[in-house]
Amino acid sequence: MSRLNLPLFPLHTVLFPGGVLALRVFEARYLDMVSDCMRRGSGFGICLIRDGKEVGAAASTYEVGTLVHISWFDRRDDGLLGITVNGEQRFRILSSAVQPDQLVRAEVELLAVEPVCAVPDDCLPLVRVLQGILEQLDFPYAKLQPRYDDAGWLGARLTEFLPLKLELKQYLLQMDEPLARLERLRAIVESGDYTAS
Repeated sequence: MSRLNLPLFPLHTVLFPGGVLALRVFEARYLDMVSDCMRRGSGFGICLIRDGKEVGAAASTYEVGTLVHISWFDRRDDGLLGITVNGEQRFRILSSAVQPDQLVRAEVELLAVEPVCAVPDDCLPLVRVLQGILEQLDFPYAKLQPRYDDAGWLGARLTEFLPLKLELKQYLLQMDEPLARLERLRAIVESGDYTAS
């Protein structure tokens, strides 16, 4: 597995490879990070916050996150920087350090890309669930290229969009088996209990 040194953007959000996320950037540490990433053509890591807040002092995060690259940026009407990022590959944090400006940099190990798996017949109703969600979304999600026949892609998008607890979303991100993830989601959708953890 290859290793990278990445700046981290801790959020109360879980993003998978293949996903897109629109962000508003206003803190100096992240404006500098975005500028540096755009200049170098490099990425950064998005991780779910375990303890702390998105603004102010550095937050502690879960160990598994997603490497992202910036695909679009614009100065918003409110004066903030708006960016859209694309999730590319999961990683595990090996070590991290907080810089003086409270930006966290981490040594990470990229995790294996999940195999493409067909969606099992008993999970096909989940395709309609996701189609219904995506029909209601606009930019940047409208730009997603659907891969409804790929169990990993289907499970990732459902995890991102369903109203699940963040800890469960993180657990599903950390799973290495796309079929097992999809089966877990099928059980949740069929039960109608999105508060399960």
